Parts: sequence; C-alpha cells; structure tokens
Amino acid sequence: MKLLKFILAGIVFGIVMTKSEAISWFRIQEMFRFQSFHMYGIIITAIVIGAIAVQLIKRFKIRDINGNPIIFNPKDMSIPRYLIGGTIFGLGWAMTGACPGPMFVNFGYGYGMMLLIILGALFGTFMYGVLRTKLPH
Repeated sequence: MKLLKFILAGIVFGIVMTKSEAISWFRIQEMFRFQSFHMYGIIITAIVIGAIAVQLIKRFKIRDINGNPIIFNPKDMSIPRYLIGGTIFGLGWAMTGACPGPMFVNFGYGYGMMLLIILGALFGTFMYGVLRTKLPH
C-alpha cells in the first residue's frame, strides 16, 4: 500500500503525457523543425511546475519514500558539460522521437519498438556511470 500513491502518480503521468500529445512523434518532429509551439508550451509548463515543486519541497521539508530528507546539491554550471550533454540528449530525442518519460508511456501504450529505445537509454546511463570519472568536469 505504501507504493500505491506512486503507482497512481505514474498512471496519471501516462494519461497526461498521452492526452497532451507529448508522446507523439509528430509533435516532437514539429518542435525540432520549429513548426509548432505545442511542445515548447508543454516544456515551459513542466519547468514552471518543477520550480514550484522544488520550492514546496524545500519550504515544507518534504521527505522521500523512505523518510529521508530531500537534499538539493548545488550544480557545477560549466557550459561545456551542459552543451555536450544537451546535444547528445537532443540528438537522441530527435532520432527516436521520445525522451525518457514518453519512452515508457509509449511502451505502455503498446509500441513494442520503444523497448529497443529504452534499452539504449539504459545502456547509455550505464556507460555514463562507467565513464563518469574520465569525463571533463
């Protein structure tokens, strides 16, 4: 029962992603071709909601699922690492038509080929963990 609220949140997330058309390859293609504001509006909305959520977590000292305090560590905002990482992420997003959230929603929606993309994302995450200490800071 402890995890039920997280399962329900995942279901709601999937419904919102589907209804907002954020899982649509066509909408993502429109965004990368600068043909529509639709996806940019979704992204801006997510940024605003995320910023509000972070402030609420900090203000009310909300804890994680295990009861531990949620801590936000300062980030190294060096431009090269974000430029390189953002480029890799954007290329993957443009080539596959999905970023991490919609990958799982599309798979749950019945697009079996999305499993290949999920496996690629997991492999990329694993390789980052392996190479992290060797990458530029």
